Amino acid sequence: MDPPARPLRRRSKLHERSCFLAKDERSCYFSRVAEVTEGAQRPQRSGAASDADRSDGRRERGRRTRASILATAVDVASVEGLEGLTIGRLATELGMSKSGLFAHFGSKEELQLATIEAARDVFIEEVVHPVRIAGRGLPRLRALLDAHLAYMRRNVFSGGCFFGAARMEFDSRPPGPVRDAIAQQTDDWLALLAARVHAAQDAGHLDPDIEPEQLAFELDALQAAANVSYQLRGDETVFDRAARAIEARLAGATVAGAG
Repeated sequence: MDPPARPLRRRSKLHERSCFLAKDERSCYFSRVAEVTEGAQRPQRSGAASDADRSDGRRERGRRTRASILATAVDVASVEGLEGLTIGRLATELGMSKSGLFAHFGSKEELQLATIEAARDVFIEEVVHPVRIAGRGLPRLRALLDAHLAYMRRNVFSGGCFFGAARMEFDSRPPGPVRDAIAQQTDDWLALLAARVHAAQDAGHLDPDIEPEQLAFELDALQAAANVSYQLRGDETVFDRAARAIEARLAGATVAGAG
């Protein structure tokens, strides 16, 4: 039996898929260019063009429907967990038929994986992309940490940090596609933090003898603790405490005169 529905805050839209530490970011760009170029260069008869237009319209409607489903799915999963995310539960929340949802997601696992990817896209748009305008080195590292704390404080998802909740839900479960996807997001985030630490070292801002992965682990631990405490008690001052602890840790690692 599906769990009872509970009210959720609606997201206005779902952001397009982004590359986050992709192994080959160029492929994401050039695949889109190839699609546009190929479509522009291929002449069509009027009848064929009409059929193509109808097909494109159906695909676009399908894309919008899928995006709307996933926008709700990430909120449901952030509150009730990925295991609480079922085709039946989501159909109730959206007012859709189960068969309509099955047309987009053939199984619960497929739905869960798509939801993780959708949450990842939102995370990138909310946390990773905005800090690109910050100065290189320590300013960009600080901006990234600030953006992450702000993302958790704002409750971008109804249940708080999606991946914080997902890690706790799946940390003791056996390996599998869903658990692996959550672990990959965690690894990518820690790798990004470590890369920002390394860049700050190259810029002469942070002590070069510090291991980037160790500092990244410590900074992430402080933020994760703030998120858990906030979700449990609802006290936003934990984010201020975390910000002060992070700043103290960075100050201890900063090269004299570079802060």
